[in-house]
Amino acid sequence: MTTTNLRDHALSFRALHVAGRPLVLPNAWDAASARVIEAAGAAAVATTSAGVAWDLGAADGDRLGGDRALGAVARIAGAVGVPVTADIESGYAADPAGVARTVREVLAAGAVGVNIEDALYEGDAEYEGSASLRTVAGQAERIAAARAAADAADVPLFINARIDTYLRGVGELTDRAGVTLERAAAFLAAGADGIFVPGAVDPGTVRTLVEGIDGPLNVMAGPGAPTVAEFAGLGVARISVGSGIAQAAHAVVREAARELLAEGTYASLAGGLDYGELNTLFAG
Repeated sequence: MTTTNLRDHALSFRALHVAGRPLVLPNAWDAASARVIEAAGAAAVATTSAGVAWDLGAADGDRLGGDRALGAVARIAGAVGVPVTADIESGYAADPAGVARTVREVLAAGAVGVNIEDALYEGDAEYEGSASLRTVAGQAERIAAARAAADAADVPLFINARIDTYLRGVGELTDRAGVTLERAAAFLAAGADGIFVPGAVDPGTVRTLVEGIDGPLNVMAGPGAPTVAEFAGLGVARISVGSGIAQAAHAVVREAARELLAEGTYASLAGGLDYGELNTLFAG
């Protein structure tokens, strides 16, 4: 994809983030899932780092090398005509310069958005436990490096800064919104375009975040969460489902395998997509 086409895709993707009229992003993990999602009517496709890692035989949580992850992003972007945003975990790098390099590779792969999370994992120099997050200043430097790399490429990459305060249960619940808003303000000032707060689905919490964040809010939905219409009413600008679709797909694999092996029957295969329909998605 040329720089001009990337820029056009990036501008189109950016325009889809409207508070109260959220961009709904089913998350894909390979070319086939991306093509099916596009055919279902999605305006854009997001990747799921967990789904990509599992597809490539690795665990989620910064355990998949950047080269393999970005190879999957390239295959997904090459399979669809709509904009693609890539979940790049912590940036597949130990320092801001490495994050900048990853962003350049994301653009080369054909994606026009990224999620960059602030969680730390075992092996990170700053890691002090399962609930650890990067320092605000340290994460802001990584976001600024990502912004500078995209600007240098003349592509308005949409940087979605993920804040894991709710997902990881950081701090007391009564202080969590304040901590999240503080981090959000710093990350937006560093060059982020939107804020992603997975784990925050309570309507009161979501409204507090929408009102306190000077940018589009992305939430992660799933069973038991408010509907898309309800999130829209709260002012949410973007809704994704993380690894949820991949998990559901793999549950079908397990159930079908167990039934076939234990019962010798095939009821779990009922309702599958038609072979011809799937094959047509990739023909020509």
